[in-house]
Amino acid sequence: MLPVAPPEGASAYVPSQRSSDRTPPTSDTVLLALPATAATASVLRSLRADGLDVAPAHDGIGVLDVARADVPALVVLDVELPGPDVSTVVGALQAEVSSAPIVGVTPRERRSSLLGLLRADRDDYVLRPFAVDELVARIRLRLRQGGLIEEKVVRVGDLAVDPDLGEVQVDGRPVALSPTEFSLLMALVSEAGETVSHDRIAQRVWTEPASANLVQVYISYLRRKIGAERIRTVRGAGYVLEG
Repeated sequence: MLPVAPPEGASAYVPSQRSSDRTPPTSDTVLLALPATAATASVLRSLRADGLDVAPAHDGIGVLDVARADVPALVVLDVELPGPDVSTVVGALQAEVSSAPIVGVTPRERRSSLLGLLRADRDDYVLRPFAVDELVARIRLRLRQGGLIEEKVVRVGDLAVDPDLGEVQVDGRPVALSPTEFSLLMALVSEAGETVSHDRIAQRVWTEPASANLVQVYISYLRRKIGAERIRTVRGAGYVLEG
């Protein structure tokens, strides 16, 4: 593999010649490789609030530098990072840096090319724009499959939620939710019994600004599926998930 010319101001990265050098994870860190934007900062805060140890990187060279310094348990990788082409970065991560799973982030039009780079038995992807809790669920699922975290089912009364698998049951009955509805439910579950403001919900569920009206619409969708009595409106303040 030829050395990659780094972007201006970045240090050069020269791939190792040892193609069999696949280092296992040396930490439980999630390497979050997304462009340096306000939306990424919000995602970073949400992942850390969910209890994940996260190390950020904002270009392809940074991804490889961080991964080689402290091999992560998992890499979240945006296909449109500046720097080396995503195929070069993925190839280096898979072949010489780490055997950790990769969760790709891609616009729909680049989905096919990304799938050609990922390992079906280990890696995953989300389409952009994504709900933050959908990303958290995919991260936790891959970490669970690698034996790095234990199964975690959250219960609020007779409501049971598996954050990793994205599964919901009400009184033992499976309930199918859309990714946005599931993210909304997780935002409420994480603070069950407490009032969760419109702004806090919008931050957890959408990467782009969301109006109070949009939050209300999805609250109504969720109430129809899990029972209206489980979500109490606190006028002017937000919503409470009750058991």
